[in-house]
Amino acid sequence: MMWEKAWVVDVEGNGATPPEIVEIALMELVDLQPSGRTFHWLVKPEKPISAAVTRIHGLTDSDVENAPSIDDIAEDIVRWTDGTVIIGHNARVELDAIGRSIPEWKPTAAIDTLKLARALRPGLDSYSLENLGAAFDLTAEAARQTGLKHHSAQFDVALTALLFAFLLAPLDREGRDVRSREADILFKAQESFL
Repeated sequence: MMWEKAWVVDVEGNGATPPEIVEIALMELVDLQPSGRTFHWLVKPEKPISAAVTRIHGLTDSDVENAPSIDDIAEDIVRWTDGTVIIGHNARVELDAIGRSIPEWKPTAAIDTLKLARALRPGLDSYSLENLGAAFDLTAEAARQTGLKHHSAQFDVALTALLFAFLLAPLDREGRDVRSREADILFKAQESFL
């Protein structure tokens, strides 16, 4: 059962092409609940943070000037999340950013809450994490847990975890298994190679 134990992952970037990670947060879920194991790092990129993305996530070059590089924390990220299930909202962003920075990182599955929300709650005007949090009254709880707001990796990880639990909790075990597999973007990619 891929949803029973997983790591929710969120990254923020520097605005470069391709983007470099400037913040990463991880939260372990066990049976749809936070286990209490969370990790958070600010990361010093090689290239400066653009003004455009600073307006989104609020991080500046001075915020990360004394932060570790991605190479400095890669071993920790791999230790906790390699070979496990990850969950992300628009999970392709996390897969691409972390995979590009840490090529040896290989999760076994990547459940996309964007895809899950579209399947389980069709007809909404927007499926952005911010709008889903508001639509399902999850935003205040994520803010309470973190003391932060949207586009902070810690806040977005907490909100994604709440959204994942909100979407799967009404389903029985079989329904959770089916919907998690359908929202696994790595499973679909692997199927295309068979």
